[in-house]
Amino acid sequence: MLLTHGDEKYHASSLMEGAREWSSMRIERRLIPTGRHNAVKASCTEVLHVISGKAMVRYRAAEGELRERMALPGTNWLVPAGTEETFLELDGSTDCVIFYLPAQLLEQSALAEYDFAPGEGELVYEGGFADPTLGQLSQATRGLLEQPRQGIDRLFADGIRVALCAHLVAKYNTSNWRPAARGPSLEQRRLHRVLDYIEARLGESISLDDLAGEACLSPFHFARLFRQATGRAPHQYLTERRIKVAQELIVSGGVSLAEVAIDTGFGSQASFCRAFRNATGVSPRAYRELQRGSTVALSPQ
Repeated sequence: MLLTHGDEKYHASSLMEGAREWSSMRIERRLIPTGRHNAVKASCTEVLHVISGKAMVRYRAAEGELRERMALPGTNWLVPAGTEETFLELDGSTDCVIFYLPAQLLEQSALAEYDFAPGEGELVYEGGFADPTLGQLSQATRGLLEQPRQGIDRLFADGIRVALCAHLVAKYNTSNWRPAARGPSLEQRRLHRVLDYIEARLGESISLDDLAGEACLSPFHFARLFRQATGRAPHQYLTERRIKVAQELIVSGGVSLAEVAIDTGFGSQASFCRAFRNATGVSPRAYRELQRGSTVALSPQ
């Protein structure tokens, strides 16, 4: 099996929904807590996608500069095999899907399957970037982690692996990669303050003016810089956070859907149900029944 470094690097983390492993790929879902983590030399290529949570991540490789990036839902980290990280610290917890891939597989994909010249298969070390394709692949693999094992899983995983490798070598090889242009940006600490404001007031009415005021910017400039920093418009981010909290309340039980709607700032059950269905594909009531069914199926007989 593939030699991975997740247990050593994220020693204080918790594996959620287990892990799935094949000869050329391992997929994990981890809850990574706040604090210092082990800086290790990557034994394989690591691709991390943040599902939920929020943290300022301070990290460094070898003797490079210390970097700071926000880990938000939809952001990603890429750590090529052989990267020697020397510092890693989070000031919050994050729920993540992590892919581990062997370095040799990426080299073969780059050089043989995708006609890259020698040396062009080397990947960049980068973090805190939005990439919808990685988000879609992460979402697809979560089904593998959540459902019972099936014979078709290997074929599905092979398709994910090929798509992931093709995307990495095409977009993140050192020959083609160009960091985002450094124009005006929403300073990380100021962004952190805005996100804390949202978390503290999810059940209240929050306007663009409120968020812009917290960042000390005009609404126009704030909306543009917020999207640049998070990959989402302010209203999209706010809705996603409300839906995530609503899912947690629904699973916890003991709260009516009308109460969930009020507690998450939707104002009415009708608007809550509409937003929930748009985000998840099912109604809140159907989601509750699905979660109850999963709990029964997993309970010891």
